[in-house]
Amino acid sequence: MVFVSGQVALDPATGKLIEGDVAAQTERVMKNLAAILATVGSGLKQVLKSTVYLTNMDDFVAMNEVYGKHMGSPTPARSTVAVSQLPDKGALVEIDVIALL
Repeated sequence: MVFVSGQVALDPATGKLIEGDVAAQTERVMKNLAAILATVGSGLKQVLKSTVYLTNMDDFVAMNEVYGKHMGSPTPARSTVAVSQLPDKGALVEIDVIALL
C-alpha cells in the first residue's frame, strides 16, 4: 500500500499555489496525486480511501465533479471534512489518499 499525504493545488513547476476556484484547484490536486502515485507504480484507479478537506462546504458539488472525473466509477471510500483553513494560504481543497501498489 502507499499513503499519500494531503496535497493542495501546488504547481509542480513553480511550487506555488495555483490561482482559481475550487474546481481549478481540485483539478491540480488530482493531477498531482496521479503523478505521485505513478512514481511508485500505482494510480488513481488503485485508490482505496481518500479524505477531502474543504474550506467551504458550499464548494462540495464543484469539487466532487472534478474528483469524480478523475476517479471514475466506482469511486473509492471517501470522507469529506470542512475545515476553517488549510496550511497553504489560499488553498481551498486538500486531498490525501491510500492506494494499492
